[in-house]
Amino acid sequence: MSILGRFLQSVIEKGSIRVTHFDGSTESFGTPAEGYPDIGIRLADKRVIRQILLDPRLGAAETFMDGRLIVEQGDIMELVQLLRANRSFERGGKLKEPGIFKKFRDHAAGNLDRINLLGRSKSNVAHHYDIGNDLYDLFLDDDLQYSCAYWDFDQHGPNMTLEQAQADKKAHIAAKLDLKPGQRVLDVGCGWGGMALYLHHQTGVEVLGITLSEEQLKKARERAEKAGVSDKVKFELIDYRDLAQREAGAFDRIVSVGMFEHVGTPQFRTFFRCCANLMTDDGVMLLHTIGRMGGPGTTDAFTRKYIFPGGYIPALSETLAASEQYRLIATDVENLRLHYAFTLREWYKRTVHNREKIIALYDERFCRMWTFYLAGATAAFENGGMCNYQIQFSRNRRTLPITRDYIAAAEKGLIG
Repeated sequence: MSILGRFLQSVIEKGSIRVTHFDGSTESFGTPAEGYPDIGIRLADKRVIRQILLDPRLGAAETFMDGRLIVEQGDIMELVQLLRANRSFERGGKLKEPGIFKKFRDHAAGNLDRINLLGRSKSNVAHHYDIGNDLYDLFLDDDLQYSCAYWDFDQHGPNMTLEQAQADKKAHIAAKLDLKPGQRVLDVGCGWGGMALYLHHQTGVEVLGITLSEEQLKKARERAEKAGVSDKVKFELIDYRDLAQREAGAFDRIVSVGMFEHVGTPQFRTFFRCCANLMTDDGVMLLHTIGRMGGPGTTDAFTRKYIFPGGYIPALSETLAASEQYRLIATDVENLRLHYAFTLREWYKRTVHNREKIIALYDERFCRMWTFYLAGATAAFENGGMCNYQIQFSRNRRTLPITRDYIAAAEKGLIG
C-alpha cells in the first residue's frame, strides 16, 4: 500500500475512492454509502504523492491545477466533499484539551502574513479583486454580490434562484440596520456597489462606499451614474483607517459585508476603533463576515498563496473581544450556518458552465485553481468549521427597539 493509500484508508469510511497510480496500479478505499460520492483519481507521475504529503491542501491544489492529479470519476467538488465529509466538524466523539504544540502553532502560523498594514492591504485586495470584472460577471448574480446569500427555501421554494437569495440577503441586512430617510451610511468594502445602491433605492439614505479595488471602484461609480444617483451614492478609493481620520462621527450607520476577512488579526482592534469613531453617538453597525465555529485558527497555504493573501477567517470570540475594547455593544448575533454552502454551490455550477470562457480570459490552470477554491470553500461550509456571522453593534443601548420584531417586519416590507 502506498503512503497516500495509508492516509486515505485512515480517512475514508463512507463513500469510496479509487486511485490509479502513474504505473497503472490501483488502490481502492472506503465503502459506497448514500450521500457520499464515489470518486476515481489518477496520478500522472510519481512526484504527485510526495507533493501532496508535504502540504496536503496546497499540494493537492497545485497538482490538480497542473493537470497531474486528474479526477476521472466525479469532479473536484465531489473529491473535496468526500474527504471533508469523512472528517466533519460535527463528527462527535470524546473531546480533549489540545496539545501545547497545536496551541502555539495556531497562534503563530500566518501572523506575519495577516498584519495588513496600509500599503500592503491595497496590494492584497488587488490580487483577488483587480483581476478583471469579466470573471465575476460569469458566476455571480446580476447585482455582483460576492458574499454569502440568504436562502429562505420556506418562503421561495426549493428552486429559488441565486438572484433571489442575494436580494433577500440585502433586505436581511437593511432590516438590521434600522434605516431612516436622511441618514448617512458608510459601506466599508463596498464591492461593485450593489449594497450601497440597494440601501439608497429602498430607504432613501445617502451612502458612501469605500474600497481598495480600482476595478470595483470604476464599476461602482459607473452603476451610480447610470442609475442617476451619484449625488446620493458615492464611492471612494480609500482605506477605512484614513477615512476615520477625515470623517469622525459622520455616519449614522455602517455596513460591512465580506470585508472583515481581509483585515488581519493584528488590525482587529484598529478596525473597530475606526468604526466606532466614524459613527455618531447613536450609530449602528452591521458586520457580515465569514467566521469559524471553533476557536482561532490559521489560513491554509493554498488560500494564502493563490486566493486571499493577507486574509484570515476570524472566530467569533476574537471578533467580539476586539470590539469590546471600544464600547461597541453586540446587540444581535446570527450564525448563517449553511447559507454560504448553498451560495458556493451555485457559484461553482456557474463557473463550470462557463469553463471555456474563463479559460479564454485566463488559462486552463487558472480555471482549475478557481474551481478548486470554490470546491474547497463549499466543503468547509458543509462539513468543516466555517460559517457566516452577522453581528449588529450599537454605540447606545437605547438606539434600537428592545425586541427583534422590527427586523422581521422591515425585512418583509423590503422583500414584499
